[in-house]
Amino acid sequence: MAQSYETLLLEVDESGICTLTINRPDKLNALNSLVLEELDNAVDAIKENYKIKSVVITGAGEKAFVAGADIKELSTLDPVSGEKVSKRGQDVFQKIEDLTIPVIAAVNGYALGGGCELAMACHLRIASNKAALGLPEVSLGLIPGYGGTQRLTKLVGRAKALEFIMTGRQVTAEEAFEVGLVNQVTEHSAVDEVKSMLNKIMKQGPVAIKNALLAVKEADSANGFEAEARLFGELCGTADFKEGTGAFLEKRKPNFSGK
Repeated sequence: MAQSYETLLLEVDESGICTLTINRPDKLNALNSLVLEELDNAVDAIKENYKIKSVVITGAGEKAFVAGADIKELSTLDPVSGEKVSKRGQDVFQKIEDLTIPVIAAVNGYALGGGCELAMACHLRIASNKAALGLPEVSLGLIPGYGGTQRLTKLVGRAKALEFIMTGRQVTAEEAFEVGLVNQVTEHSAVDEVKSMLNKIMKQGPVAIKNALLAVKEADSANGFEAEARLFGELCGTADFKEGTGAFLEKRKPNFSGK
């Protein structure tokens, strides 16, 4: 990808997997305004690149996925600028969640505060067994502001979300798995495990994967069932549907075109 970044690394392999790395290892990949700006631009670039079929988001180094926000920046906020910063982070993370290709977080270390919120904005999460996750904002006199109160509640339920947020405690990867915060824990490279899962996903019908993401997004709305039926119907008119059903009946592997 032609665009260069100060705080990010982007690589696209031959299979179409884009690895997006938060690259501030000396700061434990902490989020600041520049990282958010570049994340915003990177998501736009990913959407415009038809060669990208899926995304891994991870952090540089072995210690941290993203160990939170830049506390020095946060310390200067007042009520007006604080709300603005919160909405900015929410908007960027929502753009990640709204991508219609699979996005999986490879949580390779500390995922705290904004880092945990970034991981939750991804569609799935695979964590190293050495990872630690948490929303410790109350220890700063704050609450999660980049969507954490909302996404954590959806993932683990209201009671567990309140426990994690109000105590601010870190949870191990194993506990995160037990409560549904992460999908899988690995003793190996989290990035490698994510790519393995993405390779399995990318063998499926790409239009179906897109519509699955859109349908699940509507699960909390009043129109969820209606959206599911509409998206199901749309797929019945695609070349991938004809290829998938034909391959099943002919006992062969499908060759999906994404159309």
